[in-house]
Amino acid sequence: MDAIRLNKYLSEQGICSRREADRLIDAGQVSVDGRTAKVGEKIDGTEVIVCAGKTVGGALGHKKDKPVLLALNKPRGVVCTTSHKDRAMNVIDLIQYPVRIYPVGRLDKDSEGLLLLTNQGELANEIMHAGNLHEKEYLVTVDQPFDAEFLKRMREGVELRELGVTTRPCQVEAAGEKSFRIILTQGLNRQIRRMCGELGYRVVSLKRIRIMNIILGKLNTGDFRRVTPYELEELERRLFRVRELKKEVSAGESQD
Repeated sequence: MDAIRLNKYLSEQGICSRREADRLIDAGQVSVDGRTAKVGEKIDGTEVIVCAGKTVGGALGHKKDKPVLLALNKPRGVVCTTSHKDRAMNVIDLIQYPVRIYPVGRLDKDSEGLLLLTNQGELANEIMHAGNLHEKEYLVTVDQPFDAEFLKRMREGVELRELGVTTRPCQVEAAGEKSFRIILTQGLNRQIRRMCGELGYRVVSLKRIRIMNIILGKLNTGDFRRVTPYELEELERRLFRVRELKKEVSAGESQD
C-alpha cells in the first residue's frame, strides 16, 4: 500500500481513533520494527507494528475485524477509558465484547446514557470532530427549580470562566420543574455541569439520550445493541453531507 501516517493506519486497523493513536505514540506505547514510533511518521504496511503490547502489523499482524458499531446505555459509575488506571469498571470490561472496540468520545463517570463503541477509527473521528457540529441530546435534572431566565441564558451561551470560553448557542427546553432537555453541538469537558454551575445550579443526574440520529430509546441500563442498518445508513448519509459541505467551503476559500 502507499505510505500513510501511522495514526491513520492504527485507526483503519480498528485499534483506536487517530487522536488516541497519537496519544499512544507520544507515550511511547507504539513501536515500528522494534523501535519506538514517532508522532507523524509514515508506514507502508509491511512493518511489524506493536501497539500497547499487541502486534497489529506485518506478518504477525491480525486479520482486520468486521466493522462494529454498538449503542450502549452506560450506567453511572462506569468510566469510558479503555485503561485500568481508574479503579472503577470501564465500558470495555462491562460489555465483554468479543471484538476489540473503543468508545466514540466520552461520557463522564457520573453521567449515564447513550455511548457509541466501534472498531472503525475513521467513523469515530468524524463523529467526535467538534467542527462537524453533530448534535448530542441530554436529559438533565438539577438540584432546584429553575425559571425562564435560566433557560434563556443556557440557550444563548454561558461563559465558563474556568475554561476561558463561552459555550455555543444551543437548544434547551424545560422537561419538568427541575429537569430540562439540552442539545449541544460541542463537547467541552463536563460542559453541562459547568454551565449549570456558573448559573448557580448543581446537576443531580445527567443522561445522554441521542447522538446525531441514534437514539437511546428503551435500552436498559448496562445493555448494548448493534446499531441497525437503517441507523447506520442515515448516520453515514449525514456524515457524507458534512464532508461535501466542507469540500464546498474549502473550494470557495481557495477561489478568494
